[in-house]
This record gives sequence, structure tokens and C-alpha cells, in this order.
Amino acid sequence: MSEVLQHLAQVLAQRKNADPKESYVASLYAKGLDTILKKVGEEATETVIAAKNGEPKQLIYETADLWFHTLVLLTHQGLEPTAVLKELERRFGQSGLEEKAQR
Repeated sequence: MSEVLQHLAQVLAQRKNADPKESYVASLYAKGLDTILKKVGEEATETVIAAKNGEPKQLIYETADLWFHTLVLLTHQGLEPTAVLKELERRFGQSGLEEKAQR
């Protein structure tokens, strides 16, 4: 796992115990799953719009927001980013059609 991703995962886990008045992430945790899901949805939509508009810098920015809020979601659910990376690794080299057929 990259150093950035590993460090971010550690910070997000620490923010579970932070004061919601002093931390944006802690405030998301305090507001609960529905608020976090809403943010993930908003960021996904903004990412799609940036891609559709053909704005590379905006697409990178919005994708970073989407990844960040997805990591907040994983942490809220007690999951580590490494679990997602392991799943991606498991799928590597496997046909997407084959993987979908196994579901």
C-alpha cells in the first residue's frame, strides 16, 4: 500500500475518536452512515461531471475527493483500504466477464 494511502488510513482511524467540532472527518462519523453515503454519492456525481466535461485537472481533484470519502466510508464500517487492494489484486489478470459470471 502506498505511503499516502497508509498514512491517510491511519489518520482516518484516529479521527473516529476526535471532536466533531474540530475535525471534518469526525463530524462525518458523528453524523453517521447516511451522511457519509450522501458525500460519497455527491463526489461520485462530481467526478462523472468532470469527466464528461473533459476537464483533466478537475477530474483528478474530484477523484481525490471521491477516494477520500470512500476511505471515510470504509473506516466507518471498520474496514481497511488494504481489503479493497487485496480484492483488486485477486481480480488482476482475470477477465472482467469471467469475474462477473462468478458473482
